[in-house]
This record gives sequence, structure tokens and C-alpha cells, in this order.
Amino acid sequence: MTFSRYAQWRPAALPARYAVCLWSRETVGLRPHGQLIVPDGCVDLIWRGGALELVGPDLGPRTVEVPGGAGVVGVRLRPGAAGLLLGPVPASEVRDAQLPLEEFHGDRARRLAERLAGADGPQAAARELDRFTAELLRGHRPDPVVERAVAALGRPAPSRLPQLAAALTLSGRQLRRRVTDAVGYGPKQLHAVLRFQRALILARTTGAPASASTRSAAGTAIGWPVGPRTSGSRPKA
Repeated sequence: MTFSRYAQWRPAALPARYAVCLWSRETVGLRPHGQLIVPDGCVDLIWRGGALELVGPDLGPRTVEVPGGAGVVGVRLRPGAAGLLLGPVPASEVRDAQLPLEEFHGDRARRLAERLAGADGPQAAARELDRFTAELLRGHRPDPVVERAVAALGRPAPSRLPQLAAALTLSGRQLRRRVTDAVGYGPKQLHAVLRFQRALILARTTGAPASASTRSAAGTAIGWPVGPRTSGSRPKA
């Protein structure tokens, strides 16, 4: 019998303003496990198979095979916080991609890989990822306008983009560009993804399905209509 074991916890070094969680996933058993991944607007830094990878935001669902006995550890950044790892590279450039961290952080990534190779277990490895990411705050300047936009787009009430742009003193085009560069896709798509995630959380935590209109609107927007029994605990792996 093969199954996947997942755990997550709060970072100690990286503020909640930027991080969703630290996490680990292990495939227990000899056979590979197919892990379903669904869009959430996040960017992850992961350690698996002796390699560090930056995982961009997903536009649609996909399944990743995790070999039997293998483990994956990661730190997940909130929508809009990708610049902490990407620097000046727009998040849209890494959408639907997994790239070596070394492409973005060179020697620092190599030194981190050396420390991770000697880590004593998943939690120790996750702490290394936490410290590494927190150290990047020294050269990072968050965009408060994007943070406000992401917060507004994540609310349950429908978001009217012209009014949101006006509230942020932006044109509609400026809002789309700022959000796309920071998150990986535009505000309309992000709103659908966050609505989709709320439906999944509701189903997992209460067992109650989201409304048909929420499942249809959010799921169809990402190319995957969501049924009442859908569960999709990420992580990217």
C-alpha cells in the first residue's frame, strides 16, 4: 500500500506577510504516488531529490508523480510575494514552470543545497528554507498596492475590477500589469483561483460542498469544474 503523508507548520523566520507555510510531503511505500496540484496563486521553493527548485504559479491543475519513499520539503509564499525569490523577474515568466533556484541565486543557492544535504529530517530542511528566504528580505521591497489588490481579490464578495483599480488610484491596465507581474496572472484569474481555493478549504474543513455557482465559476475559470468531493491539498512537488 502506498500513500502520501503531508505536514505543514508556520515559519519561524519569515513573516506571515510573505509566507503561507513550511511543508513536507512523503510518499510512504514502494510505489510512486500521483499528487494532484491545483492553482493557488502561490510560488514555492522546494527541496527534492537533492535539488532546489523554484516552482511558479500554476494556471491549471496537474498531477505530479512522487517516487515511493521520496520526500519533498518546501516553503510557500503568498500570492504577490514571488518577488522575494524572483527579484526583478516577473512572476508571469515562471508561470507553470519549475526552475533551478541556482538560476536566480547562484552561489547562495549552491550553499543552501549543501546545508540541506546535511539536514537531519524534513523539519530541519524546512528550517533552512525558512532562514534562506527570510534573509532575502534585506533586499526586497514589497509592493503595498499589489498587497491591497490581492487582499481585495481574495474576499468572498465579488470584486469589480474597475472599482478596485480606482480605489488603488490605478487604471485598469495598470492594475492588470502590476498584479500579473507580482502574481503570475491577472486580477480576474487570481480572483477565480482564490475563490476556487476557498471552495476547497470549505470542503476539507467542514465536509460541506461549496455552492454550485462557486464551484462552477471558480473551477471553470481555471479549466477544472470542481465537484463537491474534490480535495486538492497542494503542495507543488
